[in-house]
Formats: sequence, C-alpha cells, structure tokens
Amino acid sequence: MKKTRRKARYRFAGLLTITGFTAVLTVLICLRVYAQIAGPPSLSVPEATVFIDRNDHQIGDRFSGERRYWVGLDEMSPFLVDAFVAVEDKNFYKHGGFDYKRIAGAVLKDVKAGRKAEGASTITQQYARNLYLTNEKSWTRKANEALYAYRMELFYDKERILEGYLNTVYFGHGMYGVEAASRYFFAKPAGELTLEEAAAIAAIPKGPSIYSPAANKEKAENRRQIVLRLMAEQGFISPDQRERAGGQQLVLKTEEWSDQKDIAPYFLNEVWQDAEKILVGKGRYPAEGGWTIKTTLDLAHQQKAEEIIADRMPDNDLQIGFVSMKPDTGEVTAMVGGRSFADSPFNRVTQAKRQPGSAMKPILYAAALEDGFNPLTFISTEKTIFTYDDGRSSYEPSNVNGKFGDHPISLAQALAVSDNIYAVKTLEEIGYRKYNSMAEKLGIQVKFPESPAVALGTSAVTLFEMTGAYNRVASGGRKIDPVLILSIEDSRGKLVYEHPEQTKKRAMTEENAFVLTHLMTGMFDPVFNDYLTATGVSMRASQTRPYAAKSGTTLSDQYLIGYSPTLTAGIWTGYDVGRQIEEAEDKAASKRIWIDFMESAHSGLRPEPFLPPHGVKGVTVDIETGGIAVEGCAKQRLVYLKERDVPKQLCTDKTLRETRLQGTKEKKGFDLFPFSFFE
Repeated sequence: MKKTRRKARYRFAGLLTITGFTAVLTVLICLRVYAQIAGPPSLSVPEATVFIDRNDHQIGDRFSGERRYWVGLDEMSPFLVDAFVAVEDKNFYKHGGFDYKRIAGAVLKDVKAGRKAEGASTITQQYARNLYLTNEKSWTRKANEALYAYRMELFYDKERILEGYLNTVYFGHGMYGVEAASRYFFAKPAGELTLEEAAAIAAIPKGPSIYSPAANKEKAENRRQIVLRLMAEQGFISPDQRERAGGQQLVLKTEEWSDQKDIAPYFLNEVWQDAEKILVGKGRYPAEGGWTIKTTLDLAHQQKAEEIIADRMPDNDLQIGFVSMKPDTGEVTAMVGGRSFADSPFNRVTQAKRQPGSAMKPILYAAALEDGFNPLTFISTEKTIFTYDDGRSSYEPSNVNGKFGDHPISLAQALAVSDNIYAVKTLEEIGYRKYNSMAEKLGIQVKFPESPAVALGTSAVTLFEMTGAYNRVASGGRKIDPVLILSIEDSRGKLVYEHPEQTKKRAMTEENAFVLTHLMTGMFDPVFNDYLTATGVSMRASQTRPYAAKSGTTLSDQYLIGYSPTLTAGIWTGYDVGRQIEEAEDKAASKRIWIDFMESAHSGLRPEPFLPPHGVKGVTVDIETGGIAVEGCAKQRLVYLKERDVPKQLCTDKTLRETRLQGTKEKKGFDLFPFSFFE
C-alpha cells in the first residue's frame, strides 16, 4: 500500500514536472514565435543636429527634446565603455538579456520590502527602458522591459546594444548619451576622456540629480571612487591605475558649453531653415535629427563682428543687421541679425525690408555702364524738377546738404559724392526696364515703380539681398549666390548634400564690374570734394587697404556696403519701429562698425589692389574736365576705364572745358583707385 502511494506520488511529481516543463517550453516557444513575428524592435532615437564651421569646429546644435550626439563604440574612450560595464552590468557579455542571480536577489528584497524597491536591470533592460518605457516602478513595466530586452538580444549583437545604451543614457542637464555628457562636463569628445573623467561620467546615471559633478561634488566624487573600485576588481584597470585616477582632481568645463551655445544664433537659425528645404528636396525628414551640417561660418569673423558691434553700438534701442561673405564663392562668413537673439530672434539681415537710400545707386550705375555710360559721362546737376506719370506728377530731389552743382560732373564724381540729381537723370536716360533687369541679375527681388525717387533707393529690400548684389559685382560680375551650407551628412555619416560649384553665368561684364568697383573706391577719396563731400572720407584715417563701398542714408535707415578683393560686408542700423535717426552717435555707428570689422578681418594680410581685367586701362585724368591730366590741372586722379573710352583730349583743352561748363553729356571711360597705395 505504501509502495503504491509512493509510486503515485512519484507519478504525480513526474507528471507535474512534465506539465511544468511543457508549460515553460510552450511559453518560451510562444515567446520566440511572438518575437519572430514582431521582428526586431526599432532602435531609432532623436539625435541632435550638429552645426560646424568651415574649419570643422562645432558652433551649435539643434535637438528635439533630447540633446544627443550619436557616436560609435570605436569613437568612445575604452575607459568609458569598461566603466559602464563594470558598474552597471558586469555579466553583460555572458547573459542573454537577463542576470537571473541579480533578479532573484532583487525579488527577495522586494518581497521583504513589500514593494518594488530593488533594481536588477541589465544594460539591455535599461536600454529597452530608455527607448520604449518610463521609469515607473511596477511589475507591469518590468514585464514589458523584459519582453523588449528579449527581442533586442534576439536580433542585435552585444556591440550594437551597448552602443545604443551608451547613446541613450540620461546624464541630467538635458544631456543624453555619453557624447553629450562628455562635451557638457569636460568640453571634449567622448573618445578623449581620461580614466578619471570616464569614471565620473559612468557614476552619473544611477541618479543624475544626485551624482552629477556639477550638482553635488561630494556625492559625485564618492560614486566615482566606487566605479574605479569596481573596474579594478573586475580586471578592467590595475590597482595602480585605480589609485592614480582616484587621486586626480576633476576639472569641469561646463562654462565653455554655455559660451558655445551663444555662437552666431541668427546665422544658425538661418542655416537650419535652408537645411530643412534642402533635406525635404532630397526626400529626407529633417525632424529625424542627427544631421551634421557644415556651414560657411568663419568663427574669427563672427567673433570680431560681435565684439565690434557690442563695443561700437550706442547705449539705446538702435538695432543692427550685419553680414559678410566671400566674393569668389558667396560663402557667408559672419551674420548678426540684431543686438540680442534672446530678446528678439527677428533677423534684420534676411527678414527686415528697409529703404537702402543711396546704397542702391551702384545698382543703377551698373545698368548705366551696361547701357554705354562710363565714369567720364558728364551730366549737369543743377536744381531740377522732374515730371513723370505723363506729366501728372512731379519730383524735386535735393542733396543731403541742400546744395547743387553749378557745373556738370562725371559719373565718377557723382557716385563718390552721392549726387541725387545725377542719379535721377541717369534713370531717365536708361529707363526703368533696364534698371529692374540689372537689380534682378544682381539678385535683388524688387519691382521698381515708375517714379524718379526709386533712383535714390526708396524701394524696400533686405540687407542680405543688397550685400549679395554688391558681392556679385565684387566677384567680377558673376551670378554668385550667398551660401550658408557647404554639406550635410546624416547620423551615419552618409553625405546627403554638398553645395555645387557656383554658376559661371554673368550679371554684367567683367570690365563693367571692375569699372563700377573702382567708381566705388571714390567714396574714400577727398579729391572729389566740391559742393558735396565724399561720404567715406571720415573712415580714411582707419583705412589701410583698398575698399569699394557705398553708403545709404534715409531719415530712419543707415546702410553701408562694400568690399575688398576678398571680402564683402554689409551693415544696416536703424530702429525697428521706423523711428528717425537723429543723434550723431547713431548716425556714425554704421561707418565705425564697418571699417573696424573690415580692418580686423584683414589684419595680418597684405593689402591687395583691385586688379583690372584685360581691356581696361589706367590713366590719370583731371576730374573736373575728364581730360588727360597734365601740369596745371589741380584735381588729378588715377582712373581705370575700358580702352575704347580713354580720353584723347588734355585737361587744358579749351573746347573740352567749354563743353563741361555748358553741361553737354558725353560718354567717356573712367575707373579709379584712391590714394597712394593704388599707384
């Protein structure tokens, strides 16, 4: 009887074992089938987009919720990888996603505590939680975590899981992943971390608000020593390394991070808008992040511009827009869209449309040169009333000081002193269609109304358009567009976009572009002073090299745009609400900032002249008559003009002088360099 009962018990136990085994096996099979059907879980996470300057230095980032820079295991310090394995999951390379001994120990502690108190998550489980779940302490979350971890271990190798985990861990201060943490705490890539720095980073995830060295130095240091001890116990480092690293004082560089975030915010905002258009055009989704955008920014130019603006702007509400770019490529090297991006992100370079005043005259004279004018085209500039709209309307322009010329002047002098009568008469001569056409060719998107006042810059445009137009002239007349982005790579380093070579099409001939350039050097030359003063003479004391430029002034706007052979810069100052500029300090700000920037940007470089192209010849002329200068003609200047326009008469020729006094318009050729370093 006893034997029968014993057999029955054995039979029941065996049946129970088989049933239990079958149940477990069934669950495992079902789990495997489910995992196979569900497939590999997505490992995609939002990544920060990184902006770099032309020399590959990071200048900013853009992120959606989580600041993260994805890096591969081979781009991380080996100390960092070992530190995390040692402190978070020493059996990571041995288990299949779960450390059963740790789980059993944690369950016992949880049962005793009567709640979910002890964690036993492996790196895989933590990675699953980072990707798909919350930090809620519940058995439901734990079960889901285990399910995701199982699927991850089934479809991905250990290196992929570890890399993903290290790129998703949260370190506080808005930083996700070891690269973001390394840059934030130590201002260096994760691949350059020392042992003591790596241990400090690995100490943080257990409690970012507690163990961050920027939040609690004492607790962070204690935790760092624990990490070093575990690394030594598990053979990742030697006892000597532990002792040496443990004695090293950490040097945090979080202030450098704060400074970096303030670099060229207006520029970067503009870059991102361009990048979105480019990526959408390539069939990519900008919001996925992880882009590396190489920009055209020259960090030295940007910093100089910001420093000079901060120093030179008056202490009031006067606003500023500033941009610089390269004539040969159109690459924008600096941009300041206002005095404070935090106070006003409105970009006064690209978004504000204001009247450029006389800064528009070089566009008019570009059209005139293409139509047959030349620098020695003389026009009378006495007080004039112009009629238009079939005689129904009239317009009476005046000059800045209310004075008018008492004899004809040349185009060279008219541009240097910014004579308004000459400009309106030029527009009458060439017509609105050619003026509009030239503005369009130079990249200015404006339709001039048929009013004489448009010759004086009354149509609203952006500083970006105007500076781009001058830059096309500086490039020799080529249709060079302003460029902000050189290339874009995705999060895996694949080149998505590379800026193409600029077009070789022309907005104007190379000869006329050169002639116009040297007409604009007259702004700095006092030889043109007569009834008006050359507007750049006040900057001449600071000038060490040739510049071609033109200013523009209205009641509420100050423009100044110009260039050297290698750099173009444009500036606007004014009040956002259109308030009139009345104070002398406000009126002088644009000139001071422009000349200081150009001199600073060229510091240490040899002064370069504007070199004439083939077909352009230099000759010294008398600016009052346009004749070849000889002894006895007081106002002489070396000028450059197309060979067919070289004057044949001497400045002493009586017929020539009489012609000028009578105001007869003639078309001669003329170009110019200011002062001795052009000779």
